[in-house]
Amino acid sequence: MKFTKMQGLGNDYIYLDCTAGEPADLPGLARRLSDRHFGVGGDGLICICPSDKADFRMRMFNADGSEGEMCGNGIRCVGKFIYDKGLSAKTDPLAVETLAGIKYLKLTVEDGAVSAVTVDMGVPTWEEPIPVTVEGEAKTGRPVSMGNPHLVIWQEGIDGLNLEAIGPAFENHPHFPNRTNTEFVEVADRRTLRMRVWERGSGETLACGTGACATAVAAILDGLTEREVTVCLLGGELSIRWSEEDGHVYMTGPAVTVFEGELPH
Repeated sequence: MKFTKMQGLGNDYIYLDCTAGEPADLPGLARRLSDRHFGVGGDGLICICPSDKADFRMRMFNADGSEGEMCGNGIRCVGKFIYDKGLSAKTDPLAVETLAGIKYLKLTVEDGAVSAVTVDMGVPTWEEPIPVTVEGEAKTGRPVSMGNPHLVIWQEGIDGLNLEAIGPAFENHPHFPNRTNTEFVEVADRRTLRMRVWERGSGETLACGTGACATAVAAILDGLTEREVTVCLLGGELSIRWSEEDGHVYMTGPAVTVFEGELPH
């Protein structure tokens, strides 16, 4: 079984070309391959599959084997995988089916390979801020959905947070029966946000594309930033724009191939 290791801002996944068929037990395969000591190592597994609704379909599995609706950094790498491997020559738009709906990608090609991708992440939905009590401490967070659930919390001193200790409590809070991703965010200025993320099913990761989009939406709703912002994550920066014209969120960032390999049968 051939695989490709790819990353977007350090949010790394193992990619499989499943256009000719999917392996058995993808959740179990995701758990095995994601292990950073006994497997390939990654935040999860992403499969590129045929689609009867779009150009391709993306299936994304977290490191714990749970299937996620969407992954912003992951789908940028899907676009690079498809173009660089000659599965399609389309660059604008490339339509990819996900459990969060069809997403449309615009690929930036340099020297015959994709270097960056802009993703139309669709129209967000949100709730008013809610109180969340974790380990006896009350926080206020705004639930935002980018097709998958997020809780955005404004927090000073994010560098000092022990996410390993508090992250699971937010992920499994009773308000979120299907668990949630949680973003802890500082506002640097009206065009810049700093963010750490605890991802549902994977723990703290270096970046989260849907989380960056949810954070930008929350900041704009709360009057903290302009409608186009740079979100600074541990793995790098994403450009997020929430369009007034169509209400869609657009995310732009890099996509990188790390290495390729073949797994023994």
